[in-house]
Amino acid sequence: MVRSDRLLRYLWAAPYTVLGLALGAVGVLLGATLRRHQGVFEIYGGLVGRGLSRLPPVLGFSAMTLGHVILAVDRSSLDALRMHEHVHVRQYEQWGLLFVPLYLLSSLLQLMRGRNPYRENHFERQAYAEVDAHRRLVRDSIRG
Repeated sequence: MVRSDRLLRYLWAAPYTVLGLALGAVGVLLGATLRRHQGVFEIYGGLVGRGLSRLPPVLGFSAMTLGHVILAVDRSSLDALRMHEHVHVRQYEQWGLLFVPLYLLSSLLQLMRGRNPYRENHFERQAYAEVDAHRRLVRDSIRG
């Protein structure tokens, strides 16, 4: 049963995974690195990564997720944002084809309210909250 649940989650997110792999293939052709980590394809670096890292902050990003594919500008960005991006992977598994329209709608609603469309986006807030909770748990367990 666990195996079939996992397969269904991959299938539900598959259209966006295919898009991520297509974009990632262009990156790999231009020098990006591709690897599989924790069931997710990670693609980072190369000419595309260097170009994206030079965009103005309002247009740029350090990493983004499409289904089970994380695209990052470089390895250090990927390492820093991996947990956050894995929350988005789980969101794709939950919402499937609806994820991107819902994500964009959430950003639009925040923009219409005069708020930051990225930071106040429901899905981003969830991702930041989960990563923060994990870090607090780790920090508290170290402190004993």
